[in-house]
Amino acid sequence: MTGFRARRLTRPAPLRGSNGIAFGPDGRLYAAQFLAGQISAVDVASGDVEVIVPAGGPVQAPDDLAFGADGLMYVTDLVPGRVWRRRPDGAFSLVTDQVRLPNGIACVGDRLFVNEMIPGGRLLELRDDGPVVLTGGLAMGNAMQLGPDGHLYYPHMMTGEVFRIPPDGGEPELVAANVHEPVAVRFDQAGVLLVLSRGVAGIVTRVDLHGSGTESLVTSGIPGLDNAAFDDGNRMYVSSYTGGGITELHPDGRTREITPRGLAGPFGVTIDLGGGVHTADHYRVARPRTPDDDVATTGLLTFAHGITADGDLLHLTSQYGQVRTYDRTTRAVRTRASGLDQPLGIALRQDGVLVVAEAGAGRVRTIDADDTVGVLAEGLGRPVDVAVADDGRWYVSDEDRGAVYRLDGETPTVLADGLDRPQGIVVSDGRLFVAETGLHQVIEVDLSTGESRTAADLPGVGPSTRDQPALFTHGMPGVPRPFAGLAAAADHSLYLAADGVLLHLTPAETP
Repeated sequence: MTGFRARRLTRPAPLRGSNGIAFGPDGRLYAAQFLAGQISAVDVASGDVEVIVPAGGPVQAPDDLAFGADGLMYVTDLVPGRVWRRRPDGAFSLVTDQVRLPNGIACVGDRLFVNEMIPGGRLLELRDDGPVVLTGGLAMGNAMQLGPDGHLYYPHMMTGEVFRIPPDGGEPELVAANVHEPVAVRFDQAGVLLVLSRGVAGIVTRVDLHGSGTESLVTSGIPGLDNAAFDDGNRMYVSSYTGGGITELHPDGRTREITPRGLAGPFGVTIDLGGGVHTADHYRVARPRTPDDDVATTGLLTFAHGITADGDLLHLTSQYGQVRTYDRTTRAVRTRASGLDQPLGIALRQDGVLVVAEAGAGRVRTIDADDTVGVLAEGLGRPVDVAVADDGRWYVSDEDRGAVYRLDGETPTVLADGLDRPQGIVVSDGRLFVAETGLHQVIEVDLSTGESRTAADLPGVGPSTRDQPALFTHGMPGVPRPFAGLAAAADHSLYLAADGVLLHLTPAETP
């Protein structure tokens, strides 16, 4: 008998993060999913989704894809720096591993082109005898396409520009400047060039190739646009790297949901003083929006993983080493620390000091008002989350050692052990709650005796166990390691963020 009931606050998203998309020979829309590590096919008429390339195969972090004239699929594997060829029978062969963070990909007949999503990146043709560089100096390349004039068009994400170059090489030509946060260039069936913005407003810009300027086409309201594809009827479908899903976007700004958007992570979760729920969702801070089980974007904050509320401030960790503070009123971001080794869970001490679980270093760190970083405890395995009790004592979960420790000064003392991948923890109403992800449950631990009991069963909910690519490659972030976050509300209910959904856990006796 469990003590809590679980209710979903957000819909599970069939596509947790959708990146490159392209129509395949079978008429379905194929979507690469960087965070999920898989490729799915979407029937745009019915919305049905089929996983074509599951996680755990040779492709670790698919970010863009294209189909050649031979009907084969070509995939950029961003983090390992590889490009793959996939046959209809599912067999993969490596095209090249000599590209740094390959992202944008385009097939021109039987020719294959990719670009690199790094400062000073290259645009290359991949030939049987090796890559050939067409041009360098790309300021973060991304989705590109062959235009009706026979040129390859591609964005510079860092500089807000669009360039074109002949497929046989030559001097790149600037097509458009001051484009809003360009992430992808796409031509519709009439040959009109459209540029997608990766910003929160979801802007799509029409580029006048025969005039002297650009014209804003539509504001879609879809945060984090990533890519687009057009069917034979010239209907435009877009993907979102933040919320996933596939949406039909009309020229007048109307949208039609094909597959629903949702949470891409999520990771940490926190409750503000007004009872508002906020979750760190890798590319953004998000909040549930009722009654539609929808998700609203508070702000695009790249690499948001751990989170704790402090009035109008949200303190955030990134597994890539940073701790930041986001002001919801001014939208200002302040970096509090950098260079940490996979900081995850974060909490606020009564004196305003931040307490952070530094998972990669086996430590618990402190960050004071002057951004001085200290050590609260060390010698742990893989600490995931931290929590404070009413008496001021701190607790930390250790995923590798299967334990929860009480911090007596700088000395960790075992409170509970023998747990299966404990991650998110929180103290509420004098009780310690732990997300035991290996067993898909939340347990309650007695703070005096360490005895535990099941508080809630969470069948099917828990972070992925697939092997993750390296956190960094070529100096750029890779796929983050998932973890479950836990937070407590003033009414002693709990919120759990994990595995693509946000759950509200209420005491069983609550009406």
